[in-house]
Amino acid sequence: MGQVRRLPIENTKALIGDVSRQSVRDVIANKLAELVSSGVLAVGDELPGERELANSLSVSRETIRGAIGILASHGILRVVHGMRTTVAKADVSSLSLDARAPGFDGSYTLESIHEARLLVERRIAAQAAARISDDVLDKLRASLTAQEACEGDPVRFLLCDREFHATLYGAARNDALLDIAMSLYNHLLEHRRRIVSQPGSIAESVSDHRAILAALEAKDADAAVRAVETHATRIFVTTRAFLDSETEGGA
Repeated sequence: MGQVRRLPIENTKALIGDVSRQSVRDVIANKLAELVSSGVLAVGDELPGERELANSLSVSRETIRGAIGILASHGILRVVHGMRTTVAKADVSSLSLDARAPGFDGSYTLESIHEARLLVERRIAAQAAARISDDVLDKLRASLTAQEACEGDPVRFLLCDREFHATLYGAARNDALLDIAMSLYNHLLEHRRRIVSQPGSIAESVSDHRAILAALEAKDADAAVRAVETHATRIFVTTRAFLDSETEGGA
C-alpha cells in the first residue's frame, strides 16, 4: 500500500484527486463554516448559487450541494426549495470539524494590524514566488476569473477574496505563516463587508490581485512583495477612511 499524501486544504483540486468525495465535501463544509465564523457570511445572508460557489471554491456543484447539506443538518444554513440558501446561525461549534476561523483575541489598532500584515505578507509573497506550483497558479487564475464576475455582489466577492488570499498564503508552504496571515485577514472582515459594497472597491481589489498573480507567474519575488504591499496598503487606507467617516458621522 502506497504512502498517504498529506496536502494543504487550500489545494482543493489536489484533494479531489487523493481523497474520497465525502472527504472533499467535509473540506468544503469546513471552508463555508469558517466563512460564517469569521464574519464573511452573517446570519441572514444569502449564499451565492451552487454554480457561483463551485466556481469560487474550484469544486463541483455536487460537492457544494453535499457541503451545504452537512451545514444544514447542523442548523448553520437554512435550505428552502426554490429559494436561496441562507445563514441561519453563526455558532459552528456543533460541527466535529475544526471550523473556527483563525483569529486573535483582544483589541488591536488598525495600524498595528496593518504593520503586522505587511511584515507577514512580504515574507509569504517572497516564499510563494519561489515555491508556488502550477496547480496553485491555476487555482489563483480561476479565482481571479470568478472575482471579475462579482461586481455588485459583495458577499460573493468576499468568498472569492478569502479563497484567493488563503491560496496565496498557502503557496508559501509554511503552516504557521498561513495561520498568522489568515488571522490578520479575518481581523478586518467586520469592516470589509461594508467597504466592498462601495462603488469601485471590488474592481480595485481585482486589479491588485491581478498584479500579485502576474508576479507569481513570473516567479519574481521582488514584484510579488511590491504587489502585496500595494494591496495591503490600499486596504489599510480605505479601512482607515471608512472608520474615520463613521466616527465623524456619529459625532
